[in-house]
Amino acid sequence: MVSISYSSGKFILGIGHRMPTIRDVAKLAGVSPITVSRVINSTSYTSEETKKRVEAAIRQLGYVPNTLARSLRSRRTCTLALVLTDITNPFWTTVARGAEDVASKAGFSMMLGNTDESEEKQARYMQALLEKQIDGILFVPVGNTPAVIRMLKRQDVPVVVLDRRITGAKADVVRCDSDGGAYNLTHLLLSLGHRRIAVLSGPQSISTAEDRVRGYQRAFAEQGVPIQPELMQYGNFTVESGAEMARHALKLSPRPTAIFAGNNFIAIGALKVLQEFHVRVPEDVALVGFDDLPANLTIDPFLTVARQPAYEMGSRAADLLLARLDGTAPKGHQEVILPTEIEVHRSSGSPISTRGAGSTVPS
Repeated sequence: MVSISYSSGKFILGIGHRMPTIRDVAKLAGVSPITVSRVINSTSYTSEETKKRVEAAIRQLGYVPNTLARSLRSRRTCTLALVLTDITNPFWTTVARGAEDVASKAGFSMMLGNTDESEEKQARYMQALLEKQIDGILFVPVGNTPAVIRMLKRQDVPVVVLDRRITGAKADVVRCDSDGGAYNLTHLLLSLGHRRIAVLSGPQSISTAEDRVRGYQRAFAEQGVPIQPELMQYGNFTVESGAEMARHALKLSPRPTAIFAGNNFIAIGALKVLQEFHVRVPEDVALVGFDDLPANLTIDPFLTVARQPAYEMGSRAADLLLARLDGTAPKGHQEVILPTEIEVHRSSGSPISTRGAGSTVPS
């Protein structure tokens, strides 16, 4: 039985104690149930007047479409997944925002997972997402094994890899030009007169870490400057690892005059150690990195960085995944490489030759 009550200046319509159905909406709007379905799913033309009546009835009844039943008919859940490695990093939160904005506009919900660079957690997430019959997956892979891609392919689940390459994997990839960004940052430091430049990167098993070291090496080679192996370190893309690698670098003799941090968290760790050692930036040691430091750590733009278009990475990846789902994506696997932009701030300093003679690094 339909009941109508009045509260807070508006009418409230109820259907006993049960959830309203599509037939209830049709009856209130004065149309057929199939017309309501067409309005909800936008499957065919409906006059603007009819559409408004149906939408008003949906709002008045508080009707929620049965997405489970719809997914059984269409074999779609209208849900995508985004699996990241460290959601606490502001870079990844921006990537997530770009992906979610595109998904939402297309009528898709977005589920979020965080692996903490753990293959075990990644495997658990993938299994859970397959059980939920997710429509497609965007993810940042842990390591460099193609096994997870093959598993998703066997289940016929479209996937787009973010930020990293996986050797031997046949999948769409959207990433930034880590090699080019690292080359440009290193070239900047070399042009300022630095020759002992420490590079603190992520795990060797991750393509972005390898690419950033490769760009660093390429800049040295093109300038004809010998590469000093003791200045090259691989760790993790974390604050703790950045601190550990920076301590090691500062204990070298002679010390480096510049540090290239492989990401913003490594830069935070390095900066903490430089402060701990009473080493001034940039007067004693220059510091550059990938992606900005969080705003709460600096009063003004401080770190010279290779800025990656994080929002665009997320949005382009979601666009490509949706194109795979509706069959409009180009044939073959796509690799989208987005350019980095060098933003020069105080941390890279001035040319070494113009610095004060009394600027020394404490021992």
